[in-house]
Amino acid sequence: MSDHGTDGGGGVDALSVLELLAQQAPTERFAELLDEARVTGRPLAELARLERAVHLATGIGRSLARREQREAGLDVLADTARDLTFPYDLDGLLRLVVRRARRLLDLDVACVTLRDARGVRVLHSAEGGLTAFDAAACSGALDTEGIGGLVHATGGPAWTDDYLTDDRFPHLAPVDELVRTEGLRSVLAVPLRIGDTVLGLLYGADRRARRFADGELGLLVPLADLAAVATEKAGLLAQTTAEVTELEEDSSRARTALTRMRYIGEAHRRIMNLVLSGGDLLGVAKAAGDALDACVLVRDTGGRTLAATGEITGLDEDAVAKASLDAHAGRRPVRADESGGSGSGVDDGAEQTWVAPVIAGSEDLGVLVVRATTGLTGEDERLLELAAQSVAFLLLMQRSTAVAEGPVRDELLDDLLAEPQHAPQQIAQRARRLGIDLRKPHVLVVARPEGGEQGRAVVWASSYAYRMAGLKTVQGGCIVLLLPGVDASAAAKAVSGELAPLLGHPVSVGAAGPGWSPDSVGRLYQEGMRCLDAMSALGGTGAAASVEDLGFLGLLLSDDHDVDGFVESAIGPVLDYDAERFTDLTHTLEAYFASGGSPTNAAEALHVHPNTVSRRLERIGELLGPEWQKPGQVLEVQLALRLQRTREVLARRRTALGETRQTGPGKDAP
Repeated sequence: MSDHGTDGGGGVDALSVLELLAQQAPTERFAELLDEARVTGRPLAELARLERAVHLATGIGRSLARREQREAGLDVLADTARDLTFPYDLDGLLRLVVRRARRLLDLDVACVTLRDARGVRVLHSAEGGLTAFDAAACSGALDTEGIGGLVHATGGPAWTDDYLTDDRFPHLAPVDELVRTEGLRSVLAVPLRIGDTVLGLLYGADRRARRFADGELGLLVPLADLAAVATEKAGLLAQTTAEVTELEEDSSRARTALTRMRYIGEAHRRIMNLVLSGGDLLGVAKAAGDALDACVLVRDTGGRTLAATGEITGLDEDAVAKASLDAHAGRRPVRADESGGSGSGVDDGAEQTWVAPVIAGSEDLGVLVVRATTGLTGEDERLLELAAQSVAFLLLMQRSTAVAEGPVRDELLDDLLAEPQHAPQQIAQRARRLGIDLRKPHVLVVARPEGGEQGRAVVWASSYAYRMAGLKTVQGGCIVLLLPGVDASAAAKAVSGELAPLLGHPVSVGAAGPGWSPDSVGRLYQEGMRCLDAMSALGGTGAAASVEDLGFLGLLLSDDHDVDGFVESAIGPVLDYDAERFTDLTHTLEAYFASGGSPTNAAEALHVHPNTVSRRLERIGELLGPEWQKPGQVLEVQLALRLQRTREVLARRRTALGETRQTGPGKDAP
């Protein structure tokens, strides 16, 4: 070192120390200054003053370094506080915190643990060495048994300069092994605290033995406090975001439900407008089917279809019957489980069958059977329920209208049945006012309830006649119905099929027709009554039949004695077969009956082989049906053969008589 002169007090040496201090020279330069003074043989007193000056200078240097470190730490804290104002998710936030923790204290490893929803400590972020802070093996144990236990016990930061040799806390073998594998020695833990609540712990560690000064703790504790506030904010933000998302989803669902409810309201309005404007069941069913994208059947209490928008293929009637019981019991639509049960709800997008009860108060009016192309939602079920209510309302309206018009309709039918008929032209006008054209074909049905009260039967008959565009009255304890149509037998069975289940006891039904004019109504009534009496006499109480169904008895009971119709119904197919193919099945039948039912004797009479007769009889069986030889039908066949033979004889006689008149007496016919 150059000589700067002496001032008697070692000023030059002190100036050299100050120069090094101003240059922020490293500690080694101060040591070199002392070594140089000793080598030059400076007096002991002077060396002592120089050592004192170096000691003070190095102290000042360390203070300045600590101040710079603190200022740098404060800058880091300020940067961290500013950064934490930005929207971070929790993981991003904690990554920022551990990165700044390493920067503040120049740590090898830093990590953060937080409690999850179950209260278990879970590692959320780590930087530096990762093995020692493995979430599964270290986080919870380190928090409760390791140095984190000291933090919870003291309520403040805790550190150790050599983790493996420190006996202030319990050691767990897995944690010690991980610390040893990672090569860590000093470990620091600081709580993330909000008030009295500890949210988690901020850990720092070095791979060298190190004592953490109060100033260093003073930097890490504010960082942990900032991290705690930001963590709570991030949690609140995540919760708020989740709540906002849930609110948006709820709002979307509410808008969808509102749109669907508006659609349901509009569909219900259209259906009710149809009902109030005089629409029929088919129109209401079609409107409901369009709204539900489904096929709809309207059925009465007996299971008969009153209206249908289409055909439901493969309908499981047992499942529908069970669902109908459940629907009426619960007074709500029920899905028919066609695999063997019933229930509500939607489990897939395949076709589904639903049953909705048609109820008016406590009265069961029937059901709606719906085959939907896709699953019905809760709103669809509500629409189905409203459609069923609309159908119930329409049925009640029809019944009320029928009851209101009942006396007028009864009087009209009474006048048609009167003998002689009063003012035919006025009767025709009255019928037209009721929407009935007596010039079109009609049948007459007479129904006699066998026991029970007649009141329910009369109310039903008024509704049925109105629904079928017919007339109804009561004569001699029997319900008389004049209905449009040409099939008296089918009309009788339809009336019996609806009325008997309603009353719960047998109903005998006779029918006649068709008729084609107002004058024929009285005759059809007489035939229907005879048919009813004949069934009773034959033990057929509770049955339904027409004059035509009674065969030759019907021929006798009929006023017009329709021989042609009887012959046609009994042996018409055989006659047609002979006419088309020039065969002789009719004569074979006559020979067969004449021989007492013996094919061999019939073959002798016909001069053919017995096998030929057998083949002809097989053909006759194909034409007349397998039961043609049973007593009832064989009697009609024989009677028809005789009538046909008699008609042929009479026809030949009329022909011969005509030829005689043309040639004159005594002249030969050509």
